[in-house]
Parts: sequence; structure tokens; C-alpha cells
Amino acid sequence: MANTEPPVSTAADVTALREQARAGASVPVGFLATVSREMAGEELTEMVELREAGAVGFSDDGLPIVSARLMLRALQYQRLCGGTIALHEEDPDLSGAGVMHEGPVSAALGLAGVPSVSESTMIARDAALAAYENARIHVQHLSAAESVAVVRAAKAAGVQISAEASPHHLCLTDESVRSLDPRRFKMNPPLRHESDRQALIEALRDGTIECVATDHAPHQAEEKDVPFEQAAMGVTGLETAFAALHTELVMPGTIELGLLVERMAGGAAPFGIERPSLAPGSEANVALCDLGAEWTVGEDGYESRSQNSWCAGRALTGRVMVTVAAGQVAFRLRSFSLGVAA
Repeated sequence: MANTEPPVSTAADVTALREQARAGASVPVGFLATVSREMAGEELTEMVELREAGAVGFSDDGLPIVSARLMLRALQYQRLCGGTIALHEEDPDLSGAGVMHEGPVSAALGLAGVPSVSESTMIARDAALAAYENARIHVQHLSAAESVAVVRAAKAAGVQISAEASPHHLCLTDESVRSLDPRRFKMNPPLRHESDRQALIEALRDGTIECVATDHAPHQAEEKDVPFEQAAMGVTGLETAFAALHTELVMPGTIELGLLVERMAGGAAPFGIERPSLAPGSEANVALCDLGAEWTVGEDGYESRSQNSWCAGRALTGRVMVTVAAGQVAFRLRSFSLGVAA
């Protein structure tokens, strides 16, 4: 994602990152560039140049594009140069100083809430603009039932729109926030009501939501170990995504294993990157999983350098043992070894 320090806003930034990845990354990596310069929301980046430098798409991830005028211009350029615009959808005027979902739990805790319409109204605006320009948008980390309804209606109307959901929004609700644990349960968009979670699951089933994306957001301990209102937004989720969804959704029979694999393998599709295939002659992109493995998250440490996992301390069933990416072993669980036949 482009919301680094400094943000990825120039062709030189994209080129440098691609060279670093080519030299040192364990898996193929695609980079998004910002929609607006320095993510200030005032002036467009040179989108054509960024695409020519290799950016697979554009996003001011973490910040909404508040200006409808800027969004319209970005969509005009997207239609010309390609690459999907990935959107963090939120109306700052409606979100205000909210730190969790607006509802009975926020009222009981005395915390400022973020209403779900803060998300859905921005999606509706951008879907209308994308339809007007015949451009393509991707909605990041859907969290609310109203948002699902907007995306579903836009797709039915022929809008080029795709959407993702994050594991924590598919598994948790705002009831978890009663613990006031910002390390695990403070993120943006926030955890919402059970009815929202069920709407996301149904959208995952029917294809309104094409893919699962973790919205992986590592933070240093000092950014999280403060009162809930002051803590940074975001949780990690890369190394627990499959196990958590297998435990919470597949094992109870809520969704089929095949559907989970399909949605987890489809995250790059909205950006024009082909899904992995097991067809003869295709590049090896395979995950070897032990579906019966029982483990406790964090008990053996983390692969991430950050420990703000929403799954911390949870007992999960199912674990990724080995990952082969682009024909190379990119990850191997420390306790697992590959036997080689003589």
C-alpha cells in the first residue's frame, strides 16, 4: 500500500520499491501509488507516469478521498491509464472523533462512535462517479450491512466495482470492544454489529465481496499500549487469516472450505493479477495446510515484528505449514520440515 512514510507518490518511488522487492522479497509484490500527492487530498499524482513505472493501482489507503471533484478527475485518469483505484470509504464529518462502532456498546462504554452510514454513503457517491465515468473502483475492508447493499446494487447496475472484507470483520463484533483492548480491537473501519457481520458473510458467499484482504496494520507497542481513545488504529492479520476463517466460518459449516480458498486466492484479481492455478505448466503458487492442527496464536511468537494481532491468545484449528510462491518456498513453519525422498 502507498500510505508509507513518505507516501508512494512519484514514479521514482515506485521504481525504487520495485527494485528493492526484486532484490529481496520472498514473494511477488505489487505496489500501489497514492491517488493524491502526499495523500493530502488536494492534487492528483501523475497517474499515467506511475502506471508506466509499474504501479498496479492507486490508493490513499487509510484516508478517504473527501473531494468529489478530485475523485471524479482520478476516475477520468484511471479510465485512460488503467489500474484500479482502491478506496478507504469514510465520511470524516460523520465519523468525527469516533473510535468504535456507533451503537449500544459505544453508548455503554461512553466512547464516541463511528456510524455505519459514514462508510456506505461514501461508497454510494464513488459508485455513482465510477458509473458516470465508466471507471473501475475497489472498496477496501467493507464493514457494514448498508455498504454491502450499496455494492450489491452498484454491481447489479453494471458499475465496475469490486470489494473485499477483512478476517476480523468476518469473525468479530463490537462486543469485543467491551474489553477496551486497543491492541486487538481498535481498527478503522471499526468492528460493527452482529447483523453487519452476517451481511458480510452472506456477501462473501454470493460474490458481492470477491476476496478476503487482511488490512494488515502493524504498530509499535507504544502506539497501542495507551488508553483506547488514544491508541492507533489497526491490527495485524496476515499470518492468522486462513486459520481464523477456517476455525470461525468453515468448521461450524457457515461457509465451505472451497469458497474460503477461492476468496483468499482472489485478492489480487481486482488489480489485474491472475489467480493462482494448479493447471499443468502453471507457476507454482501453493499453500500446504494442516487442517487439523490446533494452536494458540502468539504462543510461539509471531512472524511479524509487531504483536497487535486481533487473534492474540485465540485457539485456532488449521495452520499454514508451507507456502510456495512463484515456484520458491517463501515460508516454512519453524516446527515443520520437508522430507526429501531418496
